[in-house]
Amino acid sequence: MSSTAEPATPSHNAPWHAPLASHLLRTKTTSFALSTVAQDPQTHTAVPRCRTVEFRGFWPTPALHGNAIEALNAQGIGVNPAVYESDMLAVTTDIRMEKAAQVRGSAGFVEGVFWVPGVGVQWRIRGRAYVTGGGGGGCGLGIDGEEEEEKVARERIRRGMRRTVSDGDADADADADADWDWDRQVTAYFANHSPVMRGSFRNPPPGQLRSQAPEDPRLGLGQTVEDLLDPVARRNFRVVVIAPEEVERLDLTNYEKVSRTRWVLVGEQAGGRWEEFDLWP
Repeated sequence: MSSTAEPATPSHNAPWHAPLASHLLRTKTTSFALSTVAQDPQTHTAVPRCRTVEFRGFWPTPALHGNAIEALNAQGIGVNPAVYESDMLAVTTDIRMEKAAQVRGSAGFVEGVFWVPGVGVQWRIRGRAYVTGGGGGGCGLGIDGEEEEEKVARERIRRGMRRTVSDGDADADADADADWDWDRQVTAYFANHSPVMRGSFRNPPPGQLRSQAPEDPRLGLGQTVEDLLDPVARRNFRVVVIAPEEVERLDLTNYEKVSRTRWVLVGEQAGGRWEEFDLWP
């Protein structure tokens, strides 16, 4: 890994990881509701905010489509070796959107809910979210002053990453570790968007009144982006990595035997253990 510190490695997958991944894969479910905490500007009290987001796989193992791989290779960026995995969920966002500020302003507390209709199961995931992809990596694609936040986010995310099973070749493992690059991984998530979706990161500031023209003349609707290091789009693009601390599965498959299971992470993300509780639904 080209970063300065190795990730603290969890010993194995969380017990809920395989069934959740299986449900999502089987039903091709790609979206979920993500709630954050905001502060009401008038009352200064905490208020919930919720939106639908696209699930981008478990960090750092998105299912890259062929066009993404082709673009990464053609532009000399390449694809990271498959040496790390985790139980952390990934979504992408525009740093100018409210959810990014809410994550950064509320210690990262979030809650996500998947409803898997083809299976009849609801998954609820509570944990901390970290925003990565801006500054700190020497790529010059972030916002001024963001470097320290990026450094902290990367360190927290590393704690939840684990080494994939080795083939026993120590030299090959060392080479793969050294070749794994954080900025390349963020770029892979950007590449996995279509050129039109990449262009959305060159939109005018989200939520701003249409009567207010953007100060940057390069911003506008309906753009496409082929350059994976486009400075305007990449200045706004981020990956949000969610580290689960509590997971619940509500199984409605059989209404006579509805089940509800909760897993709670006890201890640090890397060295902790998951405790399982059988609950009344």
